[in-house]
Formats: sequence, C-alpha cells, structure tokens
Amino acid sequence: MEVRSRLITRIPSRLAVLASGSGSNLQAILDACAHGMLAAEVVLVVSDRGDAYALERARTAGVPAVHLPRAEGEARADYDARLADTVMAAAPDLVVLAGWMRILTMKFLGQFPSRVVNLHPALPGELPGTHSIERAFAEFERGERTRTGVMVHLVPDEGVDDGPVLGTAIVPIHGDDTLDSLIARTHATEHELLVTTLANLCQPPTPTHRRS
Repeated sequence: MEVRSRLITRIPSRLAVLASGSGSNLQAILDACAHGMLAAEVVLVVSDRGDAYALERARTAGVPAVHLPRAEGEARADYDARLADTVMAAAPDLVVLAGWMRILTMKFLGQFPSRVVNLHPALPGELPGTHSIERAFAEFERGERTRTGVMVHLVPDEGVDDGPVLGTAIVPIHGDDTLDSLIARTHATEHELLVTTLANLCQPPTPTHRRS
C-alpha cells in the first residue's frame, strides 16, 4: 500500500496594510516577504496621514501607496465606507492594522469579516487604546508593573483592542529601563510577533493524502 501526497501550488496571500505613522511594522512585513519568511505580498498600503513615512516605505518597495484623509466634517462611517472601497479594489486576503490610529466602524469591518488583524503594544485585557507603552512605563515607575507585552488579534467589531487573540509576547521592564529603551524593545517585539503571526495565518493548507 502506497501513500501519496497531493502537491499544492502556494499562491502568496495578499496583504493590505493600514498605517498612520512611521511604518516600522510595515517594513518588518515587507522585509519578511522579500526574504521568504512570509508567504505573502503587500498589495496596498493606505494611510490617513499624508506625512506618514509608511507611504514612503511602500513606494520604495514598489507597493501602491494611497493617502486617504478624512474630509472635514465627514462622518466616521462615511470615511470607513470610502476606505473599504479603496481596500477592496486591491482584493486582499488579510487587512493588517500596523499602527493605524483610527477605530474602524462596521462600514469597513463588515466588508472583511475575520480578515482584519490588529497589532497592539500590550497584553490582552491590559492598556487598551493609545499610548500603551507610555502608560505601562508610568505604572512601572509607580511600582505597579514589571512587564508589559504585545498582542496580535482579530478585529471583528468596534471594540478597542479586545478581539480574538492570535498571538502574544511578554516584554519585561528592567530596573534600569527608560521610556525610550522600553519603546525600542517593545517595537522589536512587535516586529517579530507580527511577522510570526502572519506567517501562521498565511501557511499553505496541509496536503491531503490518498491511499492507492
């Protein structure tokens, strides 16, 4: 009796990345794709800020980069509908929020069910929202905390940093840490965890076996 594996041709997953700032996590994704660590390709980068360096990183990598600002007086839901149209045109398999500083409404999230992935610099249930690293360091200085962390999670709805968890990593806070050193170590952990988690999501399907 012989067991044969069915060969599978892997098509890289298509990633759309939303970023509001410098894009260091975007760069980690681009580098991982370029070096074969991630079976994916970034097909679109969108920023709500025209001066976001993430847009320049995308252009340097030859990835379409779109600045999509929110118009004065525009409702959140209306902006998110425009954003969804822009992202859907790129036909991504996953949408990655890598430093995206807006809470998305269902006008966007409803178009990508179970396909929006967020990175947050804190552990599940801790320090939701903005300035999480700074808040963690302030708690450390008050003697209330000895570690923080990073998580990657799905974004199913408009809840803040509380979707189903895909991956976590602990970031210890050392006695001689400064805010700058903690920020640097947290960002390094973000890069590693985000790439590892995306690599798991983008794995090829397990080959099926048939007996003959």
